[in-house]
Amino acid sequence: MRKLSGVITAMTTPFREDGSIDYGSLRDQVDFLIQAGVDCLYPAGTTGEMLLCSVEERKQVAEAVIDQADGRVPVYIHVGCQTPADTIALAHHAVDAGADGIGVVTPMYFSLTDRALISYYESVCREVPEDFPVYAYAIPQLAGNDLSVSVVREIRERCNNLVGIKYSYPNMTRIAEYLAIGDGFSVLPGADHLFLPALALGCDGVVSGCSGPQPEIFVAIKQLYDAGDLARARQAQLNANRLITIMRAGADISIFKYLLTRRGIAGGVVRPPLVQLPREEYEHIYAQIEQAIQSFSDESK
Repeated sequence: MRKLSGVITAMTTPFREDGSIDYGSLRDQVDFLIQAGVDCLYPAGTTGEMLLCSVEERKQVAEAVIDQADGRVPVYIHVGCQTPADTIALAHHAVDAGADGIGVVTPMYFSLTDRALISYYESVCREVPEDFPVYAYAIPQLAGNDLSVSVVREIRERCNNLVGIKYSYPNMTRIAEYLAIGDGFSVLPGADHLFLPALALGCDGVVSGCSGPQPEIFVAIKQLYDAGDLARARQAQLNANRLITIMRAGADISIFKYLLTRRGIAGGVVRPPLVQLPREEYEHIYAQIEQAIQSFSDESK
């Protein structure tokens, strides 16, 4: 089964002012990211404002990204929803649409026991073909439910197609514990600033929202690491961390959209209840990004 690796970009969803999705801009974003060298596309997740989209819209986003990518890079569709029925409907659709795999966030809001979490993931994994890869997705600071190592291990034992986990909490100890599950289990941090440390620990890559508007620095980290140039890889990660801080580490998705627009890809706006920042604040952020990138160039001379 095809697993995720390298720079996996968590894509934004470009909404027009009237609330509709700009599918042309979404396709432009696909081309921009592939040309920049990212390894995989991951639409309709947290960065894609998934819970602010209807099931039908999420199907259309998946179809547009898969079609535009056209096999140039793997496309994993995030399918986690508020209800198991909607999650399974999107999982079925991802298979039919030609996705390379799916990600499934934990259920949200209601506190679940370990037994409930195991049952949930087992039901999703059994609704797709046995050779269709599934990644669990834990983001406890937002979802309210965590996935312990023992729970993930049990799901893995029951479902061979649970091939890995995206873990979006900055806890390297937990990442190491997930890796200890072994047997080729794939672990991906969702915290952009942990990309290089996670690679060194044995992770396969990063699922990164910040790589959406600034893919080049993340691609450079992976290339330098693969080439064995650890000194330059460390510097690239430190440079990336400066950009991540300026972009508020994805805490405000509208910043990603503004920066994409400044790069020629219409990022659109966020959907309510999310709100846009004042224009002068975006311009200040953009100026900081430009200044940081220029300093990287000056320091490398």
